[in-house]
Amino acid sequence: MKSFVNYSENSDFSIHNIPFGVAVFNKEYIACCTRIGDMVIDLATLYDYGYFDELEGLNDNVFEAYTLNEFIELGKPVTSAVRLRIQELLDENSKLASDEKTIEECFFNLDQVKMMMPVHVANYTDFYSSIEHATNVGKMFRDPDNALLPNWKHLPVGYHGRASSIVISGTEIHRPMGQTKPAGADMPVFGPSRQLDFELEMAFIVNKNTEMGDRISTAEAEDAIFGMVIFNDWSARDIQSWEYVPLGPFLGKNFGSSVSPWVVTLEALEPFRTASPQQEPEVLEYLKFSGEKNIDIKLEVYLKPQNGTDTLIAASNYKYMYWNMAQQLAHHTVNGCNVEVGDMYASGTISGDEAQSYGSMLELTWRGQNPLKLADGSERKFIEDHDTVTMKAWAAKDGIRVGFGEVTGTILPAKDF
Repeated sequence: MKSFVNYSENSDFSIHNIPFGVAVFNKEYIACCTRIGDMVIDLATLYDYGYFDELEGLNDNVFEAYTLNEFIELGKPVTSAVRLRIQELLDENSKLASDEKTIEECFFNLDQVKMMMPVHVANYTDFYSSIEHATNVGKMFRDPDNALLPNWKHLPVGYHGRASSIVISGTEIHRPMGQTKPAGADMPVFGPSRQLDFELEMAFIVNKNTEMGDRISTAEAEDAIFGMVIFNDWSARDIQSWEYVPLGPFLGKNFGSSVSPWVVTLEALEPFRTASPQQEPEVLEYLKFSGEKNIDIKLEVYLKPQNGTDTLIAASNYKYMYWNMAQQLAHHTVNGCNVEVGDMYASGTISGDEAQSYGSMLELTWRGQNPLKLADGSERKFIEDHDTVTMKAWAAKDGIRVGFGEVTGTILPAKDF
């Protein structure tokens, strides 16, 4: 495929991608959109011009909505057909290629749009599915010789997080306040977190509603998953380590999580499937699956101090995940938990088996013992005020590149009472 829109061979947004998002166009109106290269396409106006008329199931202009929820609820038969139709329209020999009026009305440069949250997140769950990350944390906080808890290899561990504080890339995050218990202290103290961290994650988004009591099997899971985003699960390690026993994360996590604006479909990621890690011991029947369920997505994390330059501090890959998306969704619903359109399920921190592939400052500095050296000569044990963290994700194979762009967030000082 070759498009009439020119873009760099290193663009995340090739004609093979066709992601979906929501944007403010010319500071005037909001609509659902897609992207190719550095051009953002207003799908609502494209619909009005009749370019989707022949598609079954797309009877209303769902692209006029302020989120993708109404569109993705139409299900894979419709959303996949829309994506393929957009690819056809962007082909160099398509009717749209010579329709100058429609191109003028529907195609916008990046600087003419502002990206919004792509979906209304009804519910949010965070998993803990990287064996390398779980092992590193277990070594630091529990037993170096017996790092994983007894349940870890039997089920995808997770917790229900806070949906309301998931924000779009570029949103500034205030340093959280809370209780911590410094080493050697008899009593906890209150104040701003001194161990603020990022967590390198990916997240998938569900396209259906189910009833209480329903289950989604591993074989059915991918039909219920619309696509994926990059997910930065900001974490206050000192608040978390004091509060998490016995019920898990709370204030150390719920102050903010950042997501990338473009939802990349599972269909676009199909060429990059790869085998999952061997799971030992054998999992229970409802967690068994067939086929290649992991995806080879390259990940990078950059840290930039105020008025400084970016330093690449981590390079990992989503293919390392021990528990895959199908298993995560099957486990999440095996008890009859209902899901809703727009639900977001984060992978948990993605780490590899080498030091630079660790997906958090906690691991990269080994709880602050080995500070990172940045490009400007400064050092970091954890994230400081006015630091900006940027995560990038893309897949590439046989001349095809499909990416997510980036998610960025800057930490501001804690707000005074």
